[in-house]
Amino acid sequence: MKRKLTSVLVGAALAGLAGAASAQISDGVVKIGVLNDMSGLYADIAGPGSVVAARLAVEDFQKTSKANLKIEIVSADHQNKPDVGSTVARQWYDTDKVDVIVDVPTSSVGLAVNQVTRDKGKAYLNSGSATSDMTGKACSPNTIHWAYDTWMLSNGTGKAIVETGGDTWFFLTADYAFGHALERDTEAVVVKNGGKVLGKVRHPFPGQDFSSFLLQAQASKAKIIGLANAGGDTINSIKQAAEFGIVAGGQNLAGLLMFLTDVKALGLQTAQGLIFTTSFYWDLNDGTRAFSKRFMAAHGGKPPTMVQAGVYSSVLHYLKAVEAGNTDDGTKVIAKMKEMPTDDPLFGKGSIRADGRKIHPAYLVEVKKPAESKGEWDLLKVRKTIPADQAFRPINEGGCPLVK
Repeated sequence: MKRKLTSVLVGAALAGLAGAASAQISDGVVKIGVLNDMSGLYADIAGPGSVVAARLAVEDFQKTSKANLKIEIVSADHQNKPDVGSTVARQWYDTDKVDVIVDVPTSSVGLAVNQVTRDKGKAYLNSGSATSDMTGKACSPNTIHWAYDTWMLSNGTGKAIVETGGDTWFFLTADYAFGHALERDTEAVVVKNGGKVLGKVRHPFPGQDFSSFLLQAQASKAKIIGLANAGGDTINSIKQAAEFGIVAGGQNLAGLLMFLTDVKALGLQTAQGLIFTTSFYWDLNDGTRAFSKRFMAAHGGKPPTMVQAGVYSSVLHYLKAVEAGNTDDGTKVIAKMKEMPTDDPLFGKGSIRADGRKIHPAYLVEVKKPAESKGEWDLLKVRKTIPADQAFRPINEGGCPLVK
């Protein structure tokens, strides 16, 4: 099995010295595993950048912590395969003494890691997988869902588009757990707001040639073609749609999950005017800009994506909970994280619900026109801020067994 495994020791504890706060830490080390796509179509979204984000979180925690914790970060490539992801998770938990797994893009992999984590009584901080089932029917006392999910995306982007006249839809959907959940959640929003779904087609994941699927969408004459995919699949769908003249012919594309890196790859000339929902943008405020400057210095000049921001935020809050609870027992730390309010420069003040959903604002953004951009990464403008209490699915509608 091909996988890339690196280990970065970032603790500052002296050898042979165990502080009082580390007495309840297993093996005297808090071990964080960053599990994601390091080399495939989601590598720019998460990948090595998520390791950078985790390292910065550790650095910031240690600036104020009095616990003298020894902290280690390891990483691995799950290749977007559930069997690979679950195998790495089991090895990390059983053999390598990893305490918490973070990131994990690709919802099918995320759901597999979610179950392994629950079985092992460890902790899982998901910022990469999008499926809203993570805080619904698959919710776990060992998992927290950070950053975003399919309900947030569909209710942000889908609702805004229907309200502005995009009332007939055709879905082009990645054929795995994430695509299915995003299509489901967006269709519900479209119908609830008076729109109609004229058809849908599912493409292999990952995909290369979207011609036949786009032609079906074009033939449907739907006003909106909803792209329920992500990363390279979304980029290629938009590029090929341009070749077919779909937008020039009067139909519009809705990128239901897009990242800053996708906009960069498409270029403003192609992506201008696209509307999507995100929970993070590097240029939101002084706090996001200051962090992004540090991140870019450590990551080849690239600012953090929403997923990488989620890794930083979740790891920082996790370490605060480990210190507050004086334990790295997974179930206990997750419970402590839910008790404590969240606060960091990227997402601001927030909270974590009983179902494991991290709550914070979201933003409806639009890709700038080339003439509006003032720099390489000056790509987005905020059209609307969605308040934290409206950005995510109401807790009583998810079907999470943890919610009483």
